[in-house]
Amino acid sequence: MRDFSGRVAVVTGGASGIGRALGARFAAEGMRVVLADVEKSALDMTVADLRREGGAVTGISTDVSKQESVCALADEVYATHGAVHVLCNNAGIGTDETRSRIWDSPANDWTWAFRVNVWGVLHGIKAFVPRMLAGGEEGHIVNTSSANGGLYPLPTTPIYATTKAAVTTITEVLHHQLRMARSKIRASVLFPGPHIVATNIFDAARNRPADLPSERTGTPPPTLDDVRRMAEQAGMEFSVTQPKEVADYTVEALQQDRFWILPRGGRTDEAVRARIESILDRSAPPPLGM
Repeated sequence: MRDFSGRVAVVTGGASGIGRALGARFAAEGMRVVLADVEKSALDMTVADLRREGGAVTGISTDVSKQESVCALADEVYATHGAVHVLCNNAGIGTDETRSRIWDSPANDWTWAFRVNVWGVLHGIKAFVPRMLAGGEEGHIVNTSSANGGLYPLPTTPIYATTKAAVTTITEVLHHQLRMARSKIRASVLFPGPHIVATNIFDAARNRPADLPSERTGTPPPTLDDVRRMAEQAGMEFSVTQPKEVADYTVEALQQDRFWILPRGGRTDEAVRARIESILDRSAPPPLGM
């Protein structure tokens, strides 16, 4: 997709972090932007900020874990704009699992993470793709995964890594099915980085649903410092990437019609290469995902 001006973008998880940065960049490209988020107050503030910067931005309160909420989002967007050209299934959460092992991790944490990180993506695809196909216009779907799980798993975060592995596979299948359908819609999978991105994902507990209370006792939600320690334990350098950097290389990737959206070079390439070599060698996975 070369020309964004005048087209419509929908971004879930749009109130903060990567979603906000994507919305700002799309607005700067001349798109009409719809931001969706479960946090209405934060969403309203973001929309107001981007409008002050001259963006054609609106916000719709949406819970991506609920199919009816995402369908209502699609209904409102199409009633207002008549089309969607870029869909970013970006909403995601992390659970307090820095001390978890698979065999003793709480079931509620798995359910919550899958509802948002996996079902949120599926709900977006099911609500928007049929209408995008029917419109017959050029379009692009971007699903936000993570190098952690989407490319190789860090054993310190089993739940998050598993959900992001699912997002990568869903997007690969979607890519092939859209090509088989001879559609004008493309799919890409986004791996934010090259370092840990400065977002509110480490404070996701603020949006935890009442029907899935935390089953942990005495363990506060992870902080950026917790993640710093996990990275160091995995032998990884710890640096922070700003959301704007992610938005910038995402737009560049869309313009170049790239499926894999991730920065080039660095430790991620080394980790992916090591994992692929272990598969081809029929050997054990590299330690700690590296």
